Formats: sequence, C-alpha cells, structure tokens
Amino acid sequence: MAKTVVATAFGGPEVLTVLDEPVPAPGPGQVQVRLRAIGVNPYDYKSYSGAFGVDPAQLPVRPGIEGAGVVVAVGDDATGPTGPIAVGDEVIVNPGGRAYTELITVPADVTFTKPAGLPWEQAASLLSSGTTAVDALTTTRVSSGDTVLIHGAAGAVGTATVQLAIARGATVIGTARAANHDALRALGATPVEYGDGLLDRLRELAPNGVDAAIDTAGTDEAVDASLALVADRGRIVTIVAFGRAEQDGFRAIGGGDPDSVRIRREARLELVELAGRGGFEITVAKTFPLADAARAHAELQEQHPRGKFVLLP
Repeated sequence: MAKTVVATAFGGPEVLTVLDEPVPAPGPGQVQVRLRAIGVNPYDYKSYSGAFGVDPAQLPVRPGIEGAGVVVAVGDDATGPTGPIAVGDEVIVNPGGRAYTELITVPADVTFTKPAGLPWEQAASLLSSGTTAVDALTTTRVSSGDTVLIHGAAGAVGTATVQLAIARGATVIGTARAANHDALRALGATPVEYGDGLLDRLRELAPNGVDAAIDTAGTDEAVDASLALVADRGRIVTIVAFGRAEQDGFRAIGGGDPDSVRIRREARLELVELAGRGGFEITVAKTFPLADAARAHAELQEQHPRGKFVLLP
C-alpha cells in the first residue's frame, strides 16, 4: 500500500484527500519507484478542477506527472532511454499520471537515470517545464540571432524557456513583475514589467519588433503585445490562451497536440543530460509534505515565489 493523493470530486484543492492504495508489482518492461520528490505543476490542479470536463467516469483523479526516486523492483526487460534499470537506481520519472504517491509502477520508457549531482527536488521538477519549453522553442523555430519575447518569463516554464532560448543563441526579452527582474538578468534575459504600458516598453527595446513570441502567461495583454510585435503569426505560440489562439490564428501547444507529444518525448533525455552537466537551472521555491498537496495547489494559484513547488513523500 502507498499513500496517494486523490481527488474524489471535481472542484478546488479542498476535494483532495490522501488514501492508502495498492500498487501493482511491475510487469514486463516496468519498474517500481519509491518517490523521494514530486514536481507540482498547474496541470495537476487543472486535472480535477473541471477545466477538462466533469465526466463522473473520470473520477477519482490521481494527479501528478513527474517525480524522482529510487527503483525498488523491476520487471523483465526493464530498459529505459538511458539503459537497463536495476533495483537501487536513482531515477527521474515522467509518467503522465498518478505521481502524487509514495510508490509508483511505471513503464521503463518513462524512467531516466538521475544525474548523480542533481538534488531530488530539482530532478523531480525538471521534465514538465523543460519539455514544454523545448516544444515552444521548436514550434516557433527559435535559433541563433533571433530576438524572442517570453511572457511570464519568471515562471517555471518561462525560466526554462529563457535558458534554452539563450543556449540556442537567441536574444531574450522577458516579461515579469519587478521582484523577479534581477533573476532574469542573471539568466541573460532583458526583463520588462508587465501591466499598463507594456507594449510601449517593449517597443522601446525592440522598435522593429521581435522574431518570435512565447506566451506562458495567458493574458490578453501578453497576446496583444505578441500580435503587435511579431510579423509572422506562425512564430507566436501560447501554452495557456487557447481561445485567443483559435480566434487570432496562432499556435497553441499542449498534451493534446500530437506534435507536442512527440517533441516533448524526444526532448526528455537531452534535458536530463543537460541538467547533469549543470547547463540548466531548476529553481525550487518551496517544498511541502505529500499530505499538504491541497495547500501547495492553493498557493500555486496565487502570487508565489519564483520557482517550482515540490511535494516530499
């Protein structure tokens, strides 16, 4: 049995509870992992909020899409993207569901060897934000010499996108509240405060516009600025403002898009290796006991410190 966070109804964080649930033994091509840390993402609370529909057949919802821990059992032919997996291996898992738990059985192909120097909290927070960033940069074709505007640049996905864009040789302008500007400068981006007058401030920095824009904020302000500054709407992407994307003819990306699924899966191994070399910063803002998942979700939906929230079983 393993303590597992479960949403027994649709609603806010108050519908979460912790249950003792059985965990199946690993079958062929599977591994069982005792999680040491679990990444918290906005998708997690959206999964039971009703944002994706309220079909009772979907209940109970078991949130969580990424974590890191120690392998405690393996099935036959348990080989992951980084090679054969053995009991005792320290791994990162990106299973796509039910990660808010002490013990999880997952396919070996979503299991990656954790770099030895990478702390548990950072390892558990790496892949969701990182693969979303790669998806956004790939979709907008960002490359060396480009100037890219990143909205919500101090958030988890925004911070990942800033780093990976700069690694590609791009110049980055990032919107964020003033308290996060020094952190963005340290990453190599030029920060701009969002709010009234945003477009004017951006035009001062980029009078001829920008080559691409990536929206992780989802506000009309962010979308309007992107449309005003980017000539080619094929180089504007959002991970939040799906209605505006459909209305205004630019791209929205996410787990329901087959191209997004492929790009994100292909990016995972490279991101793990990059983090292991110290080439990718994962900032952890706050940790919570697994039993406090509801509090973590409530705080994540409010203004909070820069970085990822992490649950500790």
